[in-house]
Parts: sequence; C-alpha cells; structure tokens
Amino acid sequence: MKRKKKGIATIFQELTVIQELTVAENIFLGREPIGFAGVLDRAEMERKSQQVLNELNAPFSPRDKVGDLSVANQQIVEISKALVLNPRILIMDEPTSSLTEREIQNLFLVISSLKKKGITILYVSHKLEEIFKICDSITVLRDGKHIHTGPIKDTTPPDVIRMMVGRSLNMMYPPRTAQKGDLLLSVKGLTRAGEFQDISFNVHAGEIVGFAGLIGSGRTEVAKALFGATCPDSGDIEIRGQRTKLFTNPFEAISNGLAYLSEDRKQEGLILLLSVRENISLPIVKKISQYLFVKRKEEQDIVDSLIEKLKIKVFSRDQVVETLSGGNQQKVVISKLLLTNAQILIFDEPTRGIDVGTKYEIYKIMNDLTADGKGIIFISSELPEILGISDRIYCMREGSIAKEFTREEASPEKVMSVLTGGS
Repeated sequence: MKRKKKGIATIFQELTVIQELTVAENIFLGREPIGFAGVLDRAEMERKSQQVLNELNAPFSPRDKVGDLSVANQQIVEISKALVLNPRILIMDEPTSSLTEREIQNLFLVISSLKKKGITILYVSHKLEEIFKICDSITVLRDGKHIHTGPIKDTTPPDVIRMMVGRSLNMMYPPRTAQKGDLLLSVKGLTRAGEFQDISFNVHAGEIVGFAGLIGSGRTEVAKALFGATCPDSGDIEIRGQRTKLFTNPFEAISNGLAYLSEDRKQEGLILLLSVRENISLPIVKKISQYLFVKRKEEQDIVDSLIEKLKIKVFSRDQVVETLSGGNQQKVVISKLLLTNAQILIFDEPTRGIDVGTKYEIYKIMNDLTADGKGIIFISSELPEILGISDRIYCMREGSIAKEFTREEASPEKVMSVLTGGS
C-alpha cells in the first residue's frame, strides 16, 4: 500500500486476475468506490473502468466476466488495474507476453502517452526489439547482478546479448545438425468444431516442425486435442505407421509416446508449492516406488542427473519450484517430459518470458532431442525463433493450416503474409 500511495504501480508478468469477477471488479479490487450509506458505487466503478479501457482500445466491457476473456484480454485487464491508479512510476514486467501484435502496438501508444504526461516507466522485457523500440535507457542484469546501464542510443542488440549471457553469441540459434528419419506421426483431417478444422501434417524423427500463427489461430487448440487434453470431433492419427484411435485423455497419449509442454507452465506444467525433486519425479513416481514408499536414493540420483544435464540453477533439489526463475521452471517441466521417454514432443511456447541465454539452452535441448531420433512439434508466437530452429513450418490461420514452408523456402515476409491473410 505504501508504494501505491507514493505513486508506484506494477504490472506483473503472471496474471493475478480473479476469473469469476467482472472486469470492473478486478480493476478496483481492494479499492472499490463507496457511495451513499456505505454501498458499493458500481456505476462509478464501471465509468472509471471504461475510461481506462478506452485508452487501451479494449474490445470488451467493464461488465464482462474476466473468465470469459482470452488470455490476451486478461492481460489488458492487468494493465488497466495499474493505469486506473494514475501512477507516477509504472513498472511493467513482460506486459506483452500474451498480447497480439495489434494489442502490443496499442500498448506502445499508451506508453508514449504516459511518457508525455511525465510518468516514468520501468519496462522489463526479454524481447530486445521492444526494448530498442520504446526505451530511452537500458539496464542489464545477469544472475542478480548489475552489469550495465546506459542510453539506448549507445547500445546495440549484440551488445545486450553478450552482457546477458556473459559471452559472445555469434548466433541467436544453434545450428541444426539432426538428420530427418522415419515418419513418427501422421495426422489427417483433425477437427474440433469452433476451434480448428481439417488439420493434416507429418512429423519425422530428427525434425523440429514449427507451427506459426497469430494468437487465436488455433495452434494450441490443435496441440491439446492431439494430446488428449480436449476431445477432437474427427480425424486420423498414425504413430510409426500404426493407426491409433484419437486420444481421450493425456494418459493415452503418453502411453503412445507423446508428451506435451504447455504454454502455461505454472497452471498446467508444475505444482508450484512442491519441490524441484517432487515435480521432476512425478511422472515416474510409480516406477521408483515400492510398498507405497518412494525409493529416495533412486529418485535423488535421477533428479540430480537432470538438474546437471539441463543446467537447472537451484540451491537444492528440495527447493520449492515456485521460487525459481521462469527459465529454470521451464527446465523443470522439460525434465518431466524427458522422463516419459516420449518419441514425439509438443513444445508450446517453451521460451515465453525467458531470457536470451536460457532460450539458447532450450534450443540446444531441442536439437539434442532430435539428434536422438525424436520428433518435435514447436509452437511459438515469435516468428524469428520459428524461422531460426524449425525444419518445416506450418502456417495456421483461423483454425486451418494455410500453407507449409520448408526451412529454405521460409522468410519473415512470406510467413507473415500468410499469417495475416495474404497468399
């Protein structure tokens, strides 16, 4: 409360909205306007909410329930909660992580307007293009230590990357060395009414197959249906040449050699209040148990091996996973996937909210997996990384696959043209 009284407001990376409340109720939660006889003044609350929503060009009403909004629109509600305070200092922590390109541009217009009003903005982001587009100065931190502060005009993206990872990075993406092998997965005509239709694609051993698309194109919906998290209406799946029924739950998918890394690691990938050890060993707890008790030494050896292999930065294997950085949390989720021994892995936004150095490490892990003969379905909203590490790219638009590109054919202009409705 003290920082709010001093004019400091924060927009956090992770959503803190309450799904069952309306937009206005979320915006004014804990600071509701009180009218005559101590009664909540809903009209005033909705009026002020509408003012700030208008500033952000929000496509929803103060009376809408937040749980009915998309993740991108829920992020706009988070931003509105801060702006309604009329702050003098506004801290934005990865505010664009769930926004579409149009919404990002709207946010940048709001930031420009706030700067003109004399509001100081601390903008935290791993997206260098955003930093260089809207910031006046830059501060680089690494491992909790201050590395550099200076005017943005005197700094270049390669300089920042070098300072962030502690070494020179000649390439943003590691070279692809895996060789294309046998057909692992064939999907034909996968359809789920209202989400996607007639989805057909293949994945070979040694391949990273990218799925590009704007938010709302249906990429994640396809992944969840393929994995059995939701039920498709129709379609055919073949794994290693053998036709299999559509999966009705994730257990069936895992049993058939599929694994899925969710775009929402905190809600769907981790149990935040458990330790690193407990989270990593969860998929194999039955295998390493005897008479209802976990064989602790075997569990510790497996966990320690993965912590070392994936370079997970922890004080102890028993550290609560909630206390780790986003990048290290993601590595814990990847560790769980590795223990399933799946041959086909779905990586849905695996680098969201992660620093440049850790992104590079995750790209290397994906390369190593394909070098071992596994196939990866890679979903990302960041076009440069789709182009940087995919062997083939399927472009999704409005619930359909609009076009397929090989690595050699793809370019930013060609892919973006397809994603936005071009030929």
